[in-house]
Amino acid sequence: MTFQRARSKEQREIRREAILDTAAAMLEEMPVAEASLNELSRRVGLAKSNVLRYFESREAVLLELLDRAITRWMAGVSSELAAGVDPCLSAYERGDQMATVLSASLARQTVLCDLFNAQSNVLDHNLSVEVVLQNKRSTIANITTTADLLRRHVPELGDGARTVTMMTMILAGTLSAHCRHSATALAAYEIDPTVAELCLDLRTTLESALAALIRGTLARP
Repeated sequence: MTFQRARSKEQREIRREAILDTAAAMLEEMPVAEASLNELSRRVGLAKSNVLRYFESREAVLLELLDRAITRWMAGVSSELAAGVDPCLSAYERGDQMATVLSASLARQTVLCDLFNAQSNVLDHNLSVEVVLQNKRSTIANITTTADLLRRHVPELGDGARTVTMMTMILAGTLSAHCRHSATALAAYEIDPTVAELCLDLRTTLESALAALIRGTLARP
């Protein structure tokens, strides 16, 4: 892909979207840690200095992708919760169903979970205060929207829905990394079944953790 000099606002926006689309495609092929600015520049057909005209750093690109990925996930999980949570059941039973839906949905979102995991130790660095503030405000808006969605199905969560939302994102990111086993680790688990309990599956482990979190939140006064 090659570009002529972007002169109009529309042309600049097209180029900006091309950078984001290219970065998103890269994350389908490689983990966040391997997605370099040099490779992004090469794929998008721009000098690195030109990419930096649109985003102040690699991390700024990834933060915007994180925000977009959360928005897409929220749109999809809304209908999944509507189909998967029975309003006739008790709060605890609805909470368990919610944990099942959320864990299954997030386990399919490999890129989103990888970005969740990278946020604090990678994505919040090499950025201006302005960009960090913009992202944090967007994150708060996403938490508010998701918490409202959870309360729609389990209103008994009350204000605790915000905590459940934040911890869901943190757990999904952390567990996604922990459940990504190397070939050597998998071989070790196969040789010695006594250590196989450490070979965690993302969906089932996340479901158990979220069910406990939701039940604990419901039980608190």
